[in-house]
Amino acid sequence: MRLTTQQNGEHHITIPNHNPIKIGTLSSILNDVASHFNTTKDDIIRRIF
Repeated sequence: MRLTTQQNGEHHITIPNHNPIKIGTLSSILNDVASHFNTTKDDIIRRIF
């Protein structure tokens, strides 16, 4: 799955269609999103949950 945001400029991420997603893959996705929004992975996790 490919996701795109227009917030803070255009940014694309690809999320694999695996169930479950491996921990390392999830961590990488969260780090990528956090980097784009100039925040931390922990802050992204708090916003999701």
